[in-house]
Amino acid sequence: MIPKIIYFDHVFPEFKKIIYEHLPQGFDLLFWHDLNDIERKEHLPKADYLIVATEKLGEDVFSKANNVKLVQKTGIGVDNIDLEAARKFSLPVANTPGANATGVAELTILLILALYRKLPKVNIETKKGNWLMWELRPFSYEMEGKTHGFIGFGNIGREAAKRSKAFGTNVIYFDQFRVEPEVEEQLQANYVSLEELLRQSDIVSLHLPLLPETKGLLGEKELSTMKENAVLINVSRGGIVDEHALYQALKSEKIAGAGIDVWENEPTNRDNPLLTLDNVIASPHIGAGTRDTLNRVLRTAFQNIERAEAGNVPNHLVLDVKSKVKTGK
Repeated sequence: MIPKIIYFDHVFPEFKKIIYEHLPQGFDLLFWHDLNDIERKEHLPKADYLIVATEKLGEDVFSKANNVKLVQKTGIGVDNIDLEAARKFSLPVANTPGANATGVAELTILLILALYRKLPKVNIETKKGNWLMWELRPFSYEMEGKTHGFIGFGNIGREAAKRSKAFGTNVIYFDQFRVEPEVEEQLQANYVSLEELLRQSDIVSLHLPLLPETKGLLGEKELSTMKENAVLINVSRGGIVDEHALYQALKSEKIAGAGIDVWENEPTNRDNPLLTLDNVIASPHIGAGTRDTLNRVLRTAFQNIERAEAGNVPNHLVLDVKSKVKTGK
């Protein structure tokens, strides 16, 4: 029997081509959104592996995935996967840590620089024929000499810190777990409390997963602690920041600006008031949105599936159901 993989997210033709470039020989690949209801009922119980990026997967899928050996996430955050439902049906779940770190780290720096140099406004006004050579200088800044506070200091946070340091910033961080002293020394990063980070930082960027304990981590109280000239960058998950509180802080200029790549609801509503603010740069969850990241993520995901098919324990397990894992041949 040829092992069957189902890919759950919508894909464009060019993206599908890239996926096929990484598909190992000897595997059959189906795309969930290419299947009609009858085909879904036929193929899901026969599937050996499920791959998912952002689609929500829960009991409605897992209860019918009778033959699945592994649920493979492309990316790191698994908040779109119901882990309790996966556990209920003895389905191990793995992710691809580190594969998307470069893309998200680079977007972090891009958003900071674009906010600091008023790039969206400069671009629009220049194309209109307005030459704002001097007008924006009193409100534009450089990263050098600023304090960059990282909330979350895993793979992505550290990669962003490397790039931030190259611009001459002072790096501080808060994380549930303090990193090893040699990592702090290498990145010249100082560990501080969340409150102290918010008070000290000129730039605050978020690099942590959405968990029950991180949902709503930054609300009115926390945002009011930040400097008036501070900018907030969220490239992690939307639910970590209270969007209403953020809107009020930005509108009243309690903080200077925000770069938002992730939203409480995605796609975010067109009438989201944050989209009306000039001091907000908005993007549609594209932190890992590069061809380079796609190649790394897909390579890691398919290699892990090959590992599971060979009867080995998958790498990067987020949910390990060792006693019930269905191994390959």
